[in-house]
Amino acid sequence: MKGKLLDRVDSPKDIKGLNREELVRLAAEIREEILTTVSRTGGHLASSLGAVELAIAIHYVFDTPKDRVVWDVGHQAYAHKILTGRRKVFHTLRQSGGISGFPTPSESPYDAFVAGHSSTSISAALGMVAARDLKGESYRVVAVIGDGAMTAGMAFEALNQAGHLKKDLIVILNDNEMSIARNVGALSSFLSRKVTGRFANRLKREIQSFLHSIPRIGDGMVSIAKKAEDSIISLLTPGMLFEGLGFNYVGPIDGHNIEQLIETLEGVKDASGPQLIHVLTKKGKGYPPAERDPSRFHGVGPFDLATGKALSKGKAPPTYTDVFSRTIIELAREEKRIVAITAAMPEGTGLDAFGRVFPDRFFDVGIAEQHAVTFAAGLAISGFIPVVAIYSTFLQRAFDQIIHDVCLQNLHVLFILDRAGIVGADGPTHHGLFDLSYLRHMPNMVVMAPKDEAELAAMVRTAVGMDGPVAIRYPRGKGVGVPLKGEERVEPGKGEVLKDGRDLLIVAIGSTVHPSLEAAKRLEEEGLSVAVVNARFVKPLDEHLLLSFLKRVDRVLTVEENTLEGGFGSAVLEMLERRNIKGVSVRRLGIPDTFVRHGSQEELRSEFGIDQAGIEAAARSFILQGMGVGEGKRASR
Repeated sequence: MKGKLLDRVDSPKDIKGLNREELVRLAAEIREEILTTVSRTGGHLASSLGAVELAIAIHYVFDTPKDRVVWDVGHQAYAHKILTGRRKVFHTLRQSGGISGFPTPSESPYDAFVAGHSSTSISAALGMVAARDLKGESYRVVAVIGDGAMTAGMAFEALNQAGHLKKDLIVILNDNEMSIARNVGALSSFLSRKVTGRFANRLKREIQSFLHSIPRIGDGMVSIAKKAEDSIISLLTPGMLFEGLGFNYVGPIDGHNIEQLIETLEGVKDASGPQLIHVLTKKGKGYPPAERDPSRFHGVGPFDLATGKALSKGKAPPTYTDVFSRTIIELAREEKRIVAITAAMPEGTGLDAFGRVFPDRFFDVGIAEQHAVTFAAGLAISGFIPVVAIYSTFLQRAFDQIIHDVCLQNLHVLFILDRAGIVGADGPTHHGLFDLSYLRHMPNMVVMAPKDEAELAAMVRTAVGMDGPVAIRYPRGKGVGVPLKGEERVEPGKGEVLKDGRDLLIVAIGSTVHPSLEAAKRLEEEGLSVAVVNARFVKPLDEHLLLSFLKRVDRVLTVEENTLEGGFGSAVLEMLERRNIKGVSVRRLGIPDTFVRHGSQEELRSEFGIDQAGIEAAARSFILQGMGVGEGKRASR
């Protein structure tokens, strides 16, 4: 048969007539497609390379989309997307106007559930099963969850209920021995396929020696025993765990053996009660650089396919993540009470370097943000200064723990929110656009955001020396290129005047400060006088500074990279109401009441008018409106 098999695959029904050899060939073609695309667009590579055969087997055996497949985190779902009608647009992956990097029901009927945050698949799938049975319908539900996601408490809550309800549900555990970084915790050890320890190894040697001594049949029995070893170990470890939770456990099986996968799934698809299939895969399968370093290839930017090296962007300022990492290490050398905590993201948050320097003071709790926060509270109440570094979007998962376990007790915990604001290609599940809103209403919480990398370092130094809970949020990516200053700090609760003016006051926070200042300078060239304040603190707001301007400026434009609902601009409006300030007009720039699509940070900031051009246009319009002058005209001055 000539040509690529993949050219003939537009839906799962197109693979059902292929033989086993053709399915193996199809897997190779899908890997090539993933590698070619991700090397250009960036994306989550290693996990998706490891799940190619699994995706093929699932769509070969099950009747999708009638049968529902819930992928736990879209990192492993690129092959699924290619097989379900998106092959021709796969080259648009994570690009503006292109397909999402995560399963998205609005994008395809084959995407049963949004999957951007981990450990949700079993809960969602069990809900679908309950709905199916209540409605008297007939279809199968499959949850595909990684071993890293299985470390989260939510996954165990779902397993517990599924075992109790005894409904027909299939859970596939995609075990590649890591989530993003290496897995941590007792469960990871429990899932290990190797029996270790002196006793186990001695027992193994003695049994082999005994079998070898049996004439004629001994050598054959040794061979059989070796093949059975994994099955025996699984009975004693993960099999026992999942059987105890009420699941019928099958495995572990080779996740790259299509024939074995298909046979196993065919065997359980009509079984009664909850089934758990333990599948062993290799992250980065088929691409040696990703196999050697799966953590680096978890989420990558564009790279050279031949070498695996990132495409050079030339000399650039350090990232905010790097600046935080270096600063907290410097502080920890002097302040021995500082400890660092992350939730399965040591590299992403920059705490991997801290862990190398201070291994006894570094804790990776796995995908368990709720536990991370309360664990930090326990450290804080015992006299330590815990620094909890988690992406803004993931800290949402620990909302109650921040309020109840940290703020209520006024404990000195530092929350470092990386990837705050618009993050880009990962889209709505990863944008950190709600943290100013969900943190600033918590009693005792201090919330700040730096205008650049130098101010971030100063804020981290300030926060370590404060009391009570403190949150610092900063954007993804490189800084603006300002020099770092050694021991500089910021004064708690105080903003900064960057430019004076009489026609309009722009009050900006975080990543919007420099664009606001540039916009004000451009407007100055047009004869419009615009003041710019770097608020620095969302809470406490520097009310004294703002009120001093309002004695002579009656128009205020607030700018933030956060949802407008309950955000920084709302804090300014609340201050005016509380102070009973009359005669001041306020406009707010930020993210409206919507979930933001995927695209580059630059494209999305432009779309929502929070880049330099958007701020300039909004400020100009606001000023001219106050002068009673229409757009395109100028008042005589």
